[in-house]
Parts: sequence; structure tokens; C-alpha cells
Amino acid sequence: MRLRLIITALTFFIGHMALPVLAKDDPQPQIQTVIENQIAAFKVDDFVQAFSYASPSIQSIFGTAENFGVMVQRGYPMVWRPAEVEFLDLREMAGDFWQQVLIRDQAGQRHMLLYRMQKRPEGWRINGVQLGKPVDQLT
Repeated sequence: MRLRLIITALTFFIGHMALPVLAKDDPQPQIQTVIENQIAAFKVDDFVQAFSYASPSIQSIFGTAENFGVMVQRGYPMVWRPAEVEFLDLREMAGDFWQQVLIRDQAGQRHMLLYRMQKRPEGWRINGVQLGKPVDQLT
């Protein structure tokens, strides 16, 4: 009986060691949800919904959801119609949170994007996206 109790306790302890430890205030799940929701809106050409995930400063630059949609279609086609999306590291630099996202486009080319995120009273918003070199060209 005592041996069974020890094995149960060890199994419980080892099982919990394997789980990632996330702080209660870890913003990554919320940030990823915002980005996923915006990409989902782009996939169905719901530019009004996609625009709602942009920060107020980005919204003021483009003025309308339609203008925003045209910019994404022309400048970020891999975001508009991704074949695959993979979330990588979330980094905090100089007070800003940057979510690294690896996107494979319809032609199979991989792109590294850095989403600059902004915490607002209504939740996280996207405050810009920087496009890096295609991953296949990184050394």
C-alpha cells in the first residue's frame, strides 16, 4: 500500500514537471488568439472584422477597413491567404511585445513575420507587422 502511494505521488509529480509553467499573466495565448482571429477574417475577406484587431494608430493610418484590406492583399498576400501558420517566440523588447509568426504561403514559401502587439483596455491589438526575409533564405 505504501509503495502504491509513493508511485502515485511520483507519477503525479513527474507528470506536472513535464507541463510548461506559464505565468497567470502570460499574454501569449491572448496575443496568438488575436492574430489567429485576424487571419481567419482575412481568409473569408471579412476586412471589417480583420480591421477590428488593428490598433487605433493603424486604423487611423488606413482610415477604412477596405483600404486596410487592399494593403494586406497587395503587401502581405501570405497573411491574406496563408497555407500554414505557426507561432514561435513571443519577445518583449523595449516595452513592446513582438510575436514571431512563421507563415507558409500558397506557393510553399515560408515567411517570418513579427507582429508588434499593443495592450489596450479592450484587449490586445496588432500595432504593425514587420516582414523578414523568407525563411528559406535565412542562414
